[in-house]
Amino acid sequence: MKSRKDLSKTLYEKDLYPDEQSFAEDCAAIAAEKLARGEIDRRSFVKALGLLGLAPVALKLGTGSAAAQAKELVVVNWGGPAVEAYAKAFGAPFEAASGTKVVIDGTGPLGSKIRAMVEAKAVTWDVCDTGTGTTLVLQTHDVLEPIDYAIVDKAKMAPEFAYEYGCANYMFSFVLTYNKAKLSAAPKDWKDFWDLAKFPGGRTLRKQPNGMLEACMLAAGKSHKDVYPIDLNLAMSKLKEIKKDVVAWGSGSQSQELFRTGEVVMGNIWHTRANLLTRDMGGDIAWLWQDGIVTSGMWNVPKGNPAGKETAMKFIASAQDPAGQIELFKVMGNGPANPAAADMVPADMRHIDPGQPENIKLQVLQNGYWYQEPSGKGGLTNDELAREMWLDTLSS
Repeated sequence: MKSRKDLSKTLYEKDLYPDEQSFAEDCAAIAAEKLARGEIDRRSFVKALGLLGLAPVALKLGTGSAAAQAKELVVVNWGGPAVEAYAKAFGAPFEAASGTKVVIDGTGPLGSKIRAMVEAKAVTWDVCDTGTGTTLVLQTHDVLEPIDYAIVDKAKMAPEFAYEYGCANYMFSFVLTYNKAKLSAAPKDWKDFWDLAKFPGGRTLRKQPNGMLEACMLAAGKSHKDVYPIDLNLAMSKLKEIKKDVVAWGSGSQSQELFRTGEVVMGNIWHTRANLLTRDMGGDIAWLWQDGIVTSGMWNVPKGNPAGKETAMKFIASAQDPAGQIELFKVMGNGPANPAAADMVPADMRHIDPGQPENIKLQVLQNGYWYQEPSGKGGLTNDELAREMWLDTLSS
């Protein structure tokens, strides 16, 4: 088993999961596909990427990374096309209000890069678009500024995702997705997902356990309130029950392709990809909010950010605007983080919004804090141990 020191270098990095894709990266891919098909116009596309913090890299100094200059705010994200219109779509309003230019660096906010910058006192990023796990890992290394909730409004996000060193920027879910055309009945929950006799056919689960462990616990008969603390041995025993029928996915497009080719009939995938499958496969694909696992993307601010902590917090506060989050949802499907946006979602789209009251009540709110608690084994956190056990079980 790897030491914690070794794992800390690779935990959220591409060398551990070389084809693994974050939800934010997948949002950019979905938007680019829609633009190519003519389903959205270029203006809507670029504005949505800007609102999410996913506009492509603005190169500076020939390094592939945007270096912060005076009166400039650098937001690092997972990249994407069409940067030239970003200033008009999202940067211009913030610039007009603050006098600070917004530059998007699309080279990817890997946790190792954030930590290295801070520890070397050579920080060039101001705001980073990460996730709950990365936030909590970086918090333990003391490289993030605490979120200033005197500037950022806690009431504009679910309280579960208002972390001390990160706060919600959008919401997304892992959902049970199935091919109606290949099943004699519709599954109702994760217990049905595990029932290979009643629902024969291939399954797909993610290559990493985040969002999968919770489904294992529900399949084992745990209630929503009893999912945490996750029993890793129980989760692995559930995975072993269906492993021979499981094809693992690393990117959102991979999860979608497995359904398109008929290799699987059920999967635990992102709700955005499930919705695209429903649209693209003539209604053959359906998916459930019941027992979904809902979580959040996160804004972080590295310690010593060049534009200053206050400016970074004001940028994050500006991204809480519900109207902007609705526009993002319309283009990409990731749910608004601001509860005030729920009533603003068009009636014909509420069924695909993870944050709608009638949808969120059916789901398990992911407990990011559990993942970073000590596992009691080898000095590893629950997350570190779970990733090793999940990979070992999938590959054995």
